[in-house]
Amino acid sequence: MRFHYWFVFLYFISFYANAEDKARVLKIYHDSDYSNHRASANAMKMGLLTALAEVNNQVQGYQLQLVEKDHRGNSNRSLLHIRQFIDDSDALAILGGLHSPPYIKYRNFINENGVLLLIPWAAGGPITRYPDGVNWVYRLSIDDTKAGFTLVEHAKRALKCKSIHTLLENTPWGKSNDKTIRDAAGVNNAPAVTWFNWNTQLNSAKIMIREIIQSDADCIVFVGNALEGSHFVNAMLSFPKELQIPIVSHWGITGGNFWSSARTALQQGVVLHFIQSCFSLRNYKRYPRAKATVTSAQALFPAAMKNIEILPAPTGFVHSYDLGRLLISALSNTTLTDDIKHNRAALRDALEQINLPVVGLIKTYEVPFSTWSADNDDAHEALGLADFCMAKYDDDGGVVLLPQLNRKLNDKSVIK
Repeated sequence: MRFHYWFVFLYFISFYANAEDKARVLKIYHDSDYSNHRASANAMKMGLLTALAEVNNQVQGYQLQLVEKDHRGNSNRSLLHIRQFIDDSDALAILGGLHSPPYIKYRNFINENGVLLLIPWAAGGPITRYPDGVNWVYRLSIDDTKAGFTLVEHAKRALKCKSIHTLLENTPWGKSNDKTIRDAAGVNNAPAVTWFNWNTQLNSAKIMIREIIQSDADCIVFVGNALEGSHFVNAMLSFPKELQIPIVSHWGITGGNFWSSARTALQQGVVLHFIQSCFSLRNYKRYPRAKATVTSAQALFPAAMKNIEILPAPTGFVHSYDLGRLLISALSNTTLTDDIKHNRAALRDALEQINLPVVGLIKTYEVPFSTWSADNDDAHEALGLADFCMAKYDDDGGVVLLPQLNRKLNDKSVIK
């Protein structure tokens, strides 16, 4: 009989210990397109997990756990994940994905419900600019309120383009870029624009490229993702060499299976340059922080990271790693409790109060975020115009930074 009671006692001790262990988990949802743009989703996931591994995936006794949430490029599925996050008592933050439309469309809902959203890729300008209350969205990525200036500047100064034609996806992301590109080009030089939809195929792409060439444009500024981007690059190859014009692209093309689909066109001379932040994994051996990071990543993901210089969607890894470093810094100044709403709010505040330098891959971050207001609308942007460079693909698919133009950093007027 005593044995029976002792067994019951041990069972309940074990039960409550396991329940306590289970309760000591903090989840980070990764709302991303694991179906159609898996390269970018995996790169972001590996970047964040590499950063979290530096603290053994633990903070204040809580286990940090990344949870994959595949929205398949569908904004409604992204909203479903946001709703799941709100109701999950273990969910601390959401790591966003490649696509801007869901975060633009549901920006108000995100902020009204206290959803802490960390963006390592989606570039849509409105995402981090919420004027009607407390702003819960933080970004370490390209910012479309500035990206257009870099694209137009490169087209004009590096490629000597006199007549730019824009080729933009017909989404909120494309439309936000249209405004910035027009501002960058100047009132008297507003470029003609061609809009395309998701899933535009090669034959339609050829028709659009032909019409742009016939318009006497001497370069294209492109805003779109990998699938459509590869069709437009391959469409350019279908025209005689003397008719081909350069394509200056947003970095959305780097998020999917672009290189393998467009390799032949690029190796046969189609000119494609694209924006990205000013760090390339091609050069990681030059920097102590980068060498240590790559060593850790290769230990965690030996197959995926074996040839990290040609990692698909490399800036997804870079941005998520740096964002993870900032997250860890903010968490070190946050007192965590078993009240998840308190934790989310405390972490949100701590992100605005990172005062000690944080060494990342792109740069050392000095006060990366501050209190957002309409007069300080870059407050939740960790990167600025000075951090944006242009790049191209090397023959093996690795990303090579192009020489940065000699410009007055952060001065948008230099290109007008």
